[in-house]
Amino acid sequence: MGKPTGFIDYERELPTDRDPISRLGDWKEIHNHLPEEKLKVQGSRCMDCGIPFCHTGKLISGMASGCPINNLIPEWNDLVYRGLWSEALDRLHKTNNFPEFTGRVCPAPCEGSCTVGISGPPVTIKNIEVSIVDKGWEEGWIVAQAPTKRTGKKVAIIGSGPAGLSAAAQLNKAGHTVTVFERADRPGGLLMYGIPNMKLDKNEVVLRRISLLEDEGVKFVCNTSVGTDLPVDKLLKEYDATVICTGATKARDLPIPGREFKGIHVAMDFLTANTKEVLDPGGDYITAKGKDVVIIGGGDTGTDCVGTSLRHGCTSVTQLEIMSKPPLKRAANNPWPEWPKVYKMDYGQEEAAAKFGDDPRVYLTTATHFEGDADGNVKAVHVVNVEWKKDDKGNFGPQKIPGTEKVLPAQIVLLAMGFLGPEQPMLDALNIERDPRTNIKAEHEKYTTSIPGVFAAGDCRRGQSLVVWAFNEGRGAARECDRFLMGSTDLP
Repeated sequence: MGKPTGFIDYERELPTDRDPISRLGDWKEIHNHLPEEKLKVQGSRCMDCGIPFCHTGKLISGMASGCPINNLIPEWNDLVYRGLWSEALDRLHKTNNFPEFTGRVCPAPCEGSCTVGISGPPVTIKNIEVSIVDKGWEEGWIVAQAPTKRTGKKVAIIGSGPAGLSAAAQLNKAGHTVTVFERADRPGGLLMYGIPNMKLDKNEVVLRRISLLEDEGVKFVCNTSVGTDLPVDKLLKEYDATVICTGATKARDLPIPGREFKGIHVAMDFLTANTKEVLDPGGDYITAKGKDVVIIGGGDTGTDCVGTSLRHGCTSVTQLEIMSKPPLKRAANNPWPEWPKVYKMDYGQEEAAAKFGDDPRVYLTTATHFEGDADGNVKAVHVVNVEWKKDDKGNFGPQKIPGTEKVLPAQIVLLAMGFLGPEQPMLDALNIERDPRTNIKAEHEKYTTSIPGVFAAGDCRRGQSLVVWAFNEGRGAARECDRFLMGSTDLP
């Protein structure tokens, strides 16, 4: 490394975010940027550790440890330290088709397994990543690179989310003619409609890269639902291979008394309609303006609901977490290089604390039933505290604590409890084999399904997961699809 003692000489420093209260007045991205000299200093903190766990991409205790797409992190950290930004971008693009996406929305398992993080704050890997690619766009280094030769093979990709986009980019690079089918009005899938604009700008970031893919030869067909608008047998007949990347969009519901009341929504419906309103103002969307909002569930989706509700102008916001509050530091049973399960305030909670004075999350709490008014609208959520222990049958789980019941006012309730798997109608039409969790059955690193020439990647194969795992799988499925079409492959 350029400065072997950098991790000793310098402290971790991140750019400040825009002021929490002022940013509630718009949908612009929340992060500021570090100047180039400070980024060089942060790059120098990447130690010459011998075994860089940051890019291993392993699952430890069911969670990602290190980068699932095996980003060459020590290499481009060193190049940034030495001021070689163009070379750093080349190394970054070698493993990552879309670093401007991961640099903004990935939870950075690389930093959780950074060797510096054993005894101190880890290297600012995620911020350096996004700074490299943003500089690449600013300097005009990122340009369309269409393949010089075409193979004559046609590939259909169903779904334009993270897995679909990475598969499309790689298969197009191999010279195949790629068509991506998307049922929404814009491509991008989760990147377009599942993540709010303040985390990932749609026009300046997402559509910019999609436009580049189009310039390189990828065709996007929107407003087309495979299985209804386009029969599956017709698609399979017209294309030499197909890659299914539809995601895991079947949301987990909460079938408790009162679920039928109006004003109770699946979180993704709320977020999708809101982003459409941001992009095309004047439409019909679910507003939290002037309402008490209760969000059931944590994770990124819950946080996004908090931030969106605040920008609407909600009266109050409460987020129910059935799990206990994480510790401030790693617990003994959560050692490095596992993903650190520690307490943190994400952007939505920071904004709620600035607006209302406290973190909106209420831990070890679950909803028991909803209460409605005479017109059938939800007006309250009845909750109770829980403790995690074994029941009479020996099953470990949340047990209600008598006497802790409360009533929370709510004119809008958002269910952000994760996803159960892919939607089934198209898979039923294909008569494709599925696993016990209703995901498409296909082995990791092979991605072949029960139908010859049909591959599956991303959440529709592995279940709900991280964006960066979807990129991993899209690239892997492209490699195996190319091998199927050509007999061998040069794709990584």
